[in-house]
Amino acid sequence: MRHGNVETEIKLRVPDAAHGRRLLRSAGFRVSQRRAFEANTVFDTADLRLRKAGCLLRVREVRRAGKLTYKGPGSSGRHKSREELEIAAADPRTLSAILEKLGFHPAFRYEKYRTEFRRDGGGEATLDETPIGVFLELEGSPRWIDRTARRLGFSERDYVTLSYGALYTEWCARQRRRPGHMVFAR
Repeated sequence: MRHGNVETEIKLRVPDAAHGRRLLRSAGFRVSQRRAFEANTVFDTADLRLRKAGCLLRVREVRRAGKLTYKGPGSSGRHKSREELEIAAADPRTLSAILEKLGFHPAFRYEKYRTEFRRDGGGEATLDETPIGVFLELEGSPRWIDRTARRLGFSERDYVTLSYGALYTEWCARQRRRPGHMVFAR
């Protein structure tokens, strides 16, 4: 749920997808978009100007459709809030080609399986299965996020406000791996 073009969200770690689904269903959530594979490519300049500014430019491919997203710098606090602008396109490869013609290059790729859930009362919950773990993402007003997190059995100390790119970098450091792309093994 966005207020204007501002996205407010948190992530919550869960042990596995089955546990996440049980939590959401017990809190009255129902699937609004069935599980789908997402391939995300983050674009940047050669000197990583966008990353250094805390911004993101991404092409997402889901079920052969594309979405171009710009995210501005985030605000600090217990929730992550930042400007988000998105536009859908039928062909994600054309979006990527346009960005490359404009001087941007693919800087980071990440994959996940996402299931979207809704319930009355505003906000949206997603279940994200990633190569580095499973996360619930709550997006809505800060009040809705806090109330929903408590209903799911979480407290503010469980809130994760890092991006998947930052979470991946931390995971690589803990695993003593050189960061590359956050993709599933093939």
